[in-house]
Amino acid sequence: MVDAHQTFVIVGGGLAGAKAAETLRSEGFTGRVILVGDERDHPYERPPLSKGYLLGKEERDSVFVHEPGWYAQADVELHLGQPVVAIDREARSVRLGDGTVVHYDKLLLATGAEPRRLDIPGTGLAGVHHLRRLAHADRLRQVLAALGRDNGHLVIAGAGWIGLEIAAAAREYGAEVTVVEREPTPLHGVLGPEFGQVFTDLHAEHGVRFHFGASLTEIVGQDGMVLAVHTDDGEEHPAHDVLAAIGAAPRTALAEAAGLALADPAHGGGIAVDASLRTSDPDIYAAGDVAAAAHPLLSTRLRVEHWANALNGGPAAARAMLGRHVEYDRVPYFFSDQYDVGLEYSGWAPPGSYDQVVARGDVGKREFIAFWLSDGRVLAGMNVNVWDVTETVQQLIRTGVRPDIERLADPSVPLESLLT
Repeated sequence: MVDAHQTFVIVGGGLAGAKAAETLRSEGFTGRVILVGDERDHPYERPPLSKGYLLGKEERDSVFVHEPGWYAQADVELHLGQPVVAIDREARSVRLGDGTVVHYDKLLLATGAEPRRLDIPGTGLAGVHHLRRLAHADRLRQVLAALGRDNGHLVIAGAGWIGLEIAAAAREYGAEVTVVEREPTPLHGVLGPEFGQVFTDLHAEHGVRFHFGASLTEIVGQDGMVLAVHTDDGEEHPAHDVLAAIGAAPRTALAEAAGLALADPAHGGGIAVDASLRTSDPDIYAAGDVAAAAHPLLSTRLRVEHWANALNGGPAAARAMLGRHVEYDRVPYFFSDQYDVGLEYSGWAPPGSYDQVVARGDVGKREFIAFWLSDGRVLAGMNVNVWDVTETVQQLIRTGVRPDIERLADPSVPLESLLT
């Protein structure tokens, strides 16, 4: 039975918001829980959109965080297909798109991120795509199947994780794929030059063509349909469809209009929150892709756009809203699947932060662990087709030990032994 003595409102119908609602109930909160999402679908997880669901290997229902009936059973009030358009901090209320005003005692912003748009001529043509929402994935599945059937060409702008995963999916459908990337290797900002070549080779072996050191300048078409793309070095690539995979921007407009403190855009932007995921307003919290948290372990403000952050950040924020002591210091983590290569990455090692890179295993066979170190300490680790090591890699990062480099690089040395 719901006791209306308190109302907690969650804005954002993604994984972070859904897991926050679940945690409020599992932690014994008996007040009203209202979850507002601007999509009509029930809250879902995003990784399948570029992996199993996009490939047709997973059913649509498998992406949802909870069964549809769970929300009523848990007394979570859902407002789907309904954006929140304003926050009144003084009145502690939010206004929905239909004019409804909802009071809150505590508010969680889990508004996520949105794909960055190509700012070039031709983006209004049919056949220009993004991938962020389930509706995008529904459409893209049909597009990739048609391209594969008709020997069509897909041009992907951006060789980040999403771009590469979609390139892999498109090749599995049989489409021709060209990836245009400004940097000299894929994933350059994450993996640096040391391991970007691994993914160049992987995709080239599967027939993907790369055009590095260039950006799209125009998408050209006829009768509203895509025909080709032009790049800033004068090249032209045939295309029937174009995918923009040039990153995502945190959805901060609601928070900004409400006067909440934001993080520096130069460092990823987002809503600035402390280690308990509380914003500059003591009654408002933020979690997931939109939150730029003061990270106790890494001693920096960090905004993480990956699944694990939503999975764990939503519950952490819910506990903080309930007055529990929260110090959100999880090691950043993400995973990717491309063809027969699976990987997990833990930590944070942006360009310029590390002074040494160590490989453990066989890089050529794509069975290895890579470590990024600074002053002998492990900042990040990526295991490629090597499994059941993530916990140990994260312990190496968390403890700050300085492992012997020769032993770190030796696959015959148990990884756990390097913790002491």
